[in-house]
Amino acid sequence: MYALRNDLLLRALQRLPVARTPVWLMRQAGRYLPEYRATRQRAGDFLTLCKTPELACEVTLQPLQRFPLDAAILFSDILTVPDAMGLGLYFAEGEGPRFQRPVRSEASVQALAVPDPETELGYVMAAVRLIRRELGDRVPLIGFAGSPWTLATYMVEGGSSHDFARAKAMMFERPDLLHRLLDTVTRALTAYLNAQVAAGAQALMLFDTWGGVLSPERYREVSLAYMQRIVEALQRESEGRRVPVILFTKGGGQWLEALAASGCDALGVDWCTELGEARRRVGDRVALQGNLDPCVLYGSAQTVRGEVAKVLASYGAGPGHVFNLGHGIHPGIDPERVAAMVTAVAELSPRYHAPVP
Repeated sequence: MYALRNDLLLRALQRLPVARTPVWLMRQAGRYLPEYRATRQRAGDFLTLCKTPELACEVTLQPLQRFPLDAAILFSDILTVPDAMGLGLYFAEGEGPRFQRPVRSEASVQALAVPDPETELGYVMAAVRLIRRELGDRVPLIGFAGSPWTLATYMVEGGSSHDFARAKAMMFERPDLLHRLLDTVTRALTAYLNAQVAAGAQALMLFDTWGGVLSPERYREVSLAYMQRIVEALQRESEGRRVPVILFTKGGGQWLEALAASGCDALGVDWCTELGEARRRVGDRVALQGNLDPCVLYGSAQTVRGEVAKVLASYGAGPGHVFNLGHGIHPGIDPERVAAMVTAVAELSPRYHAPVP
């Protein structure tokens, strides 16, 4: 088994005893940090930043140089996988991600192939290896991907959407076509995540950003079912240690029990579900990650500390909690508020844990 100076995250995700609650942030490497903005400016554009392993490594490590976080998360983008499938990803000013070749016809779905993670996505694997080398034994590295349904929405819509009209039209009018698309994306994501583990990722997270826009029936059919397929096919042990898997559906609080039955190790919980309620509902089946409202970080340091205390109290005593935001950190957040949050978790959480020998 590899030795880590700080393995709190990996222990908490497996509901093992820890001396304090570990903490990391979704989007912890991002625009709220001036050093990130400087590196992105040096890169020239976002895709170059993602596709240059040295730069991706640099921004992955930046938050750890500023805050005593308990994990690094690979800097990349969920849309690198459909980009590697030939859709032509680009970022339009003020519009976000776009695809040159959306997937809307039988022929375009048929033409999709599962990319080789070490060739078409080799720059991601190179970044994972470089980050592991630079991290040494400090903290674990989290790899990630978007969920099949979330990626499918971007692939069909051609970019971001407010109503998901095209993707939902395909879901209702051509469910066979949507399921073929989801099947291909699922196989691509399974290969991609397993390659991240082989390259050195020590935990994995699936981001189901748009599962919450579905009805309960459709959520189980087109989102959860495919995430469960991925969970079942993942490499769950590496370097003599378990590789924990976190599932996160934004807006998915009503499906926590079904998510907990998927075979994952932990669930991300957004800020719309009270953490103590989530714990009561899932019992000891999985660990829970979350769930501070990201907007709390617009408040004063005193306010941040108070809200951190509420989240910790809501989860209560015992193992199985990873402190995080209920979604990604906003670009306009003052880094000093993040520092206040991390400090509060370190100072307030030990009372909820028994001393660890």
